[in-house]
Amino acid sequence: MANHKLKLLYILKQLTDESDDQHPISAEQILQNLSEHGIACERKSVYSDIAVLKEFGYDICYTKQPCSGYVLATRHFEPTEIQLLCDAVGSANFISPSKSTQLTEKLVGLLNQNQAEDAKHIAHVKNASKSTNEQIYNHITDLKRAIRDEKKVTVLYRRRVIGNSNAVEYEEREHTVSPYAMIWSDDHYYLVGNNAKYDNLMVLRVDRIRKLSVLEEDARPFSEVSPYTDFFDSADYAHKHFNMFSGTIENIELVCKNELIEPILDRFGEDVHITRFGDDRFILSAEVAVGEGLLAWIMQFGAKIQIRNPETLRSMLTDKIKEIRKAYKI
Repeated sequence: MANHKLKLLYILKQLTDESDDQHPISAEQILQNLSEHGIACERKSVYSDIAVLKEFGYDICYTKQPCSGYVLATRHFEPTEIQLLCDAVGSANFISPSKSTQLTEKLVGLLNQNQAEDAKHIAHVKNASKSTNEQIYNHITDLKRAIRDEKKVTVLYRRRVIGNSNAVEYEEREHTVSPYAMIWSDDHYYLVGNNAKYDNLMVLRVDRIRKLSVLEEDARPFSEVSPYTDFFDSADYAHKHFNMFSGTIENIELVCKNELIEPILDRFGEDVHITRFGDDRFILSAEVAVGEGLLAWIMQFGAKIQIRNPETLRSMLTDKIKEIRKAYKI
């Protein structure tokens, strides 16, 4: 009797694990599977059980192509969606190789047996830039809780430096931070918050946090150190800060060659304000953080971008050019 109570679950599991549009499951196969689990029943009971599953909401279809049988037609994830998620995990530098492999295997496990066999190659994560911090999951969980509960955290933050022996060494500092948001940018996970010693925002890479403790002390309101009032707009922050560098938010105007329209729209979005400027150029107007991140982004395009405003950004660029000329003795 106990086995018969599991009958519906065994049928659903078989359809989930084995069926797809190329591999329908026949009533005979279902009966054989149930028999292997110690459940003897008639064919008509299989039909009624499938009807119950369909009534409950499972999208089970009967097909005659490529052979007669039942298929679980709708799933939470399609193979292509799993592929995209696995690729994202593989390229995310803040997830360690072992954690990436574990997560990828779990994602592949959402496919049926036939699809999983085809997807075996995506379960191997190879990325030389992967973090070695195995505590990343715990830190993300604790930071989300601190953000939700509006509590401060203390973090031991590690950075790599060149030591006296010319070897790479680690420099560690402790910070007390009011956390506001976590942002995934350029395959890294960043924490945006306020260092208790200052009146502005700071950005920390989550994979560089070695130790983390959530405090009972209430976090400082983000309205005191940022332009946001009702909620911390992480999307807006990421949009305005290049490579997660800090800087003062200002209105900028860049004169760009027409050939840069694709990278400009990729970075600033389709609704950015642009106006034609002569036959071969256009003017980009945007509100962004003026700092080293923006400067580095502009310089990659060389003479194809000219800074029109603000003057502070023009000065930063000319100073950087002087530094480069001096370094190369030009």
